[in-house]
Amino acid sequence: MKEEEKALRGNLFWPGHPDLVKIKLSAHNLCTEYNLSYEEDPRRPEILKQLLGSMGAGVRIQGPIFFNYGRHTSIGNHFFANYNFVVQDDARVTIGDHFMAGPNVSIVTPSHPLSPRERMGITAGGQEPWAPCYAKPVVIGNNVWLAAGVTVCPGVTIGDNSVIAAGSVVTHDVPPNVLAGGVPCRVIREISEADSALHLLAAE
Repeated sequence: MKEEEKALRGNLFWPGHPDLVKIKLSAHNLCTEYNLSYEEDPRRPEILKQLLGSMGAGVRIQGPIFFNYGRHTSIGNHFFANYNFVVQDDARVTIGDHFMAGPNVSIVTPSHPLSPRERMGITAGGQEPWAPCYAKPVVIGNNVWLAAGVTVCPGVTIGDNSVIAAGSVVTHDVPPNVLAGGVPCRVIREISEADSALHLLAAE
Protein backbone atom coordinates (compact mmCIF):
# COMPACT_ATOMS: atom_id res chain seq x y z
CA MET A 1 0.00 0.00 0.00
CA LYS A 2 1.34 3.44 -0.91
CA GLU A 3 2.06 5.91 1.88
CA GLU A 4 -0.59 8.36 0.67
CA GLU A 5 -3.22 5.61 0.76
CA LYS A 6 -2.12 4.69 4.30
CA ALA A 7 -2.56 8.30 5.38
CA LEU A 8 -6.02 8.57 3.84
CA ARG A 9 -7.10 5.27 5.47
CA GLY A 10 -6.03 6.37 8.94
CA ASN A 11 -3.13 3.92 9.13
CA LEU A 12 0.35 4.74 10.39
CA PHE A 13 2.38 6.35 7.63
CA TRP A 14 5.78 7.93 7.16
CA PRO A 15 5.40 11.64 6.31
CA GLY A 16 9.03 11.75 5.21
CA HIS A 17 8.55 9.16 2.46
CA PRO A 18 9.85 10.57 -0.86
CA ASP A 19 6.46 10.11 -2.56
CA LEU A 20 4.74 12.24 0.09
CA VAL A 21 7.52 14.80 0.17
CA LYS A 22 7.06 15.30 -3.57
CA ILE A 23 3.32 15.92 -3.19
CA LYS A 24 3.83 18.30 -0.28
CA LEU A 25 6.58 20.21 -2.04
CA SER A 26 4.27 20.87 -5.00
CA ALA A 27 1.51 22.07 -2.65
CA HIS A 28 3.87 24.25 -0.62
CA ASN A 29 5.24 25.86 -3.78
CA LEU A 30 1.72 26.66 -4.97
CA CYS A 31 0.94 28.17 -1.55
CA THR A 32 4.06 30.32 -1.80
CA GLU A 33 3.05 31.46 -5.29
CA TYR A 34 -0.39 32.39 -3.97
CA ASN A 35 1.03 34.21 -0.96
CA LEU A 36 3.38 36.28 -3.10
CA SER A 37 0.51 37.49 -5.30
CA TYR A 38 -1.67 40.55 -4.79
CA GLU A 39 -5.31 40.07 -3.79
CA GLU A 40 -6.58 41.22 -7.20
CA ASP A 41 -4.16 38.97 -9.11
CA PRO A 42 -6.22 37.07 -11.73
CA ARG A 43 -3.95 34.03 -11.32
CA ARG A 44 -5.20 33.33 -7.81
CA PRO A 45 -8.24 31.18 -8.77
CA GLU A 46 -6.09 29.12 -11.12
CA ILE A 47 -3.49 28.54 -8.41
CA LEU A 48 -6.21 27.30 -6.06
CA LYS A 49 -7.56 24.97 -8.76
CA GLN A 50 -4.10 23.46 -9.14
CA LEU A 51 -3.68 23.21 -5.38
CA LEU A 52 -7.00 21.84 -4.13
CA GLY A 53 -8.74 18.52 -4.71
CA SER A 54 -11.92 20.36 -5.73
CA MET A 55 -13.28 23.88 -5.41
CA GLY A 56 -16.71 25.43 -5.94
CA ALA A 57 -17.69 28.84 -7.30
CA GLY A 58 -17.27 32.15 -5.49
CA VAL A 59 -14.15 31.21 -3.53
CA ARG A 60 -12.12 33.99 -1.91
CA ILE A 61 -9.13 33.37 0.34
CA GLN A 62 -7.35 36.42 1.68
CA GLY A 63 -3.96 34.79 2.20
CA PRO A 64 -1.46 33.86 3.31
CA ILE A 65 -2.51 30.23 3.02
CA PHE A 66 -0.77 27.02 4.09
CA PHE A 67 -1.98 23.63 2.82
CA ASN A 68 0.12 20.54 3.51
CA TYR A 69 -1.12 18.45 0.57
CA GLY A 70 -3.84 20.60 -0.97
CA ARG A 71 -5.26 17.79 -3.09
CA HIS A 72 -6.77 16.16 0.01
CA THR A 73 -8.99 19.23 0.56
CA SER A 74 -12.37 19.87 -1.09
CA ILE A 75 -14.24 23.14 -0.59
CA GLY A 76 -17.73 24.20 -1.67
CA ASN A 77 -19.33 27.30 -3.14
CA HIS A 78 -19.13 30.82 -1.68
CA PHE A 79 -16.12 30.13 0.50
CA PHE A 80 -14.25 32.86 2.38
CA ALA A 81 -11.15 32.53 4.55
CA ASN A 82 -9.38 35.46 6.20
CA TYR A 83 -5.64 35.87 6.88
CA ASN A 84 -3.42 32.89 7.79
CA PHE A 85 -5.70 30.02 6.82
CA VAL A 86 -3.88 26.76 7.64
CA VAL A 87 -5.00 23.28 6.54
CA GLN A 88 -2.87 20.27 7.47
CA ASP A 89 -4.70 17.91 5.17
CA ASP A 90 -2.77 14.68 5.59
CA ALA A 91 -6.25 13.10 5.77
CA ARG A 92 -9.19 14.42 3.79
CA VAL A 93 -10.73 17.79 4.65
CA THR A 94 -14.22 18.43 3.28
CA ILE A 95 -15.85 21.85 3.66
CA GLY A 96 -19.38 22.70 2.47
CA ASP A 97 -20.96 25.78 0.93
CA HIS A 98 -21.08 29.29 2.44
CA PHE A 99 -18.12 28.71 4.75
CA MET A 100 -16.44 31.57 6.61
CA ALA A 101 -13.13 31.55 8.51
CA GLY A 102 -11.73 34.41 10.55
CA PRO A 103 -8.01 35.19 10.82
CA ASN A 104 -5.60 32.50 12.05
CA VAL A 105 -7.90 29.50 11.64
CA SER A 106 -6.23 26.07 11.55
CA ILE A 107 -7.72 22.75 10.44
CA VAL A 108 -5.51 19.85 11.49
CA THR A 109 -5.82 16.17 10.53
CA PRO A 110 -2.46 14.55 11.48
CA SER A 111 -1.27 13.37 14.87
CA HIS A 112 1.89 11.79 16.27
CA PRO A 113 2.39 8.98 18.82
CA LEU A 114 2.18 9.99 22.47
CA SER A 115 5.15 7.76 23.22
CA PRO A 116 8.35 9.83 22.95
CA ARG A 117 10.29 6.71 21.97
CA GLU A 118 7.93 6.08 19.03
CA ARG A 119 8.11 9.73 17.95
CA MET A 120 11.85 9.27 17.54
CA GLY A 121 11.24 6.39 15.14
CA ILE A 122 9.95 2.84 14.76
CA THR A 123 11.18 -0.11 12.72
CA ALA A 124 7.82 -1.65 11.76
CA GLY A 125 7.23 -2.80 8.20
CA GLY A 126 10.75 -4.00 7.57
CA GLN A 127 11.97 -0.48 6.89
CA GLU A 128 14.79 1.54 8.34
CA PRO A 129 13.69 3.50 11.43
CA TRP A 130 10.99 6.01 10.45
CA ALA A 131 8.98 8.61 12.37
CA PRO A 132 5.31 7.57 12.24
CA CYS A 133 2.22 9.71 11.86
CA TYR A 134 -1.49 9.05 11.50
CA ALA A 135 -4.38 11.25 10.41
CA LYS A 136 -8.17 11.50 10.75
CA PRO A 137 -10.47 13.34 8.32
CA VAL A 138 -12.28 16.58 9.12
CA VAL A 139 -15.77 17.36 7.76
CA ILE A 140 -17.30 20.84 7.99
CA GLY A 141 -20.90 21.33 6.85
CA ASN A 142 -22.70 24.15 5.05
CA ASN A 143 -23.06 27.68 6.44
CA VAL A 144 -20.38 27.22 9.10
CA TRP A 145 -18.42 30.14 10.56
CA LEU A 146 -15.12 29.53 12.34
CA ALA A 147 -14.24 32.76 14.16
CA ALA A 148 -10.72 34.11 14.67
CA GLY A 149 -8.10 31.74 16.05
CA VAL A 150 -10.15 28.53 15.93
CA THR A 151 -8.31 25.21 15.75
CA VAL A 152 -10.19 22.17 14.43
CA CYS A 153 -8.52 18.93 15.55
CA PRO A 154 -8.26 15.54 13.79
CA GLY A 155 -11.43 13.53 13.22
CA VAL A 156 -13.91 16.34 13.94
CA THR A 157 -17.22 16.90 12.14
CA ILE A 158 -18.97 20.28 12.46
CA GLY A 159 -22.65 20.34 11.53
CA ASP A 160 -24.48 22.73 9.22
CA ASN A 161 -25.16 26.32 10.33
CA SER A 162 -22.97 26.17 13.43
CA VAL A 163 -20.64 28.90 14.69
CA ILE A 164 -17.40 28.25 16.57
CA ALA A 165 -16.39 31.11 18.86
CA ALA A 166 -13.00 32.82 18.64
CA GLY A 167 -10.02 31.00 20.12
CA SER A 168 -11.78 27.66 20.44
CA VAL A 169 -10.06 24.28 20.15
CA VAL A 170 -12.52 21.81 18.62
CA THR A 171 -11.65 18.30 19.78
CA HIS A 172 -15.06 16.62 19.38
CA ASP A 173 -17.94 16.72 16.89
CA VAL A 174 -20.22 19.77 16.96
CA PRO A 175 -23.92 19.30 16.04
CA PRO A 176 -25.77 21.52 13.55
CA ASN A 177 -27.35 24.89 14.39
CA VAL A 178 -25.39 25.69 17.55
CA LEU A 179 -22.96 28.23 18.95
CA ALA A 180 -19.99 26.40 20.44
CA GLY A 181 -16.79 27.63 22.03
CA GLY A 182 -14.02 27.16 24.55
CA VAL A 183 -10.96 25.03 25.15
CA PRO A 184 -11.97 22.33 24.65
CA CYS A 185 -14.92 23.47 22.55
CA ARG A 186 -18.39 22.75 23.96
CA VAL A 187 -21.91 23.58 22.81
CA ILE A 188 -23.05 26.84 24.39
CA ARG A 189 -26.59 26.98 23.01
CA GLU A 190 -28.70 26.62 19.89
CA ILE A 191 -28.77 29.49 17.42
CA SER A 192 -32.25 31.02 17.20
CA GLU A 193 -34.14 33.92 15.68
CA ALA A 194 -33.14 35.96 18.72
CA ASP A 195 -29.59 35.97 17.30
CA SER A 196 -30.64 37.85 14.17
CA ALA A 197 -28.38 40.83 13.46
CA LEU A 198 -31.45 42.68 12.12
CA HIS A 199 -32.30 43.49 15.75
CA LEU A 200 -29.37 45.91 15.67
CA LEU A 201 -31.21 48.04 13.10
CA ALA A 202 -33.91 48.77 15.66
CA ALA A 203 -31.30 50.31 17.95
CA GLU A 204 -30.37 53.02 15.42
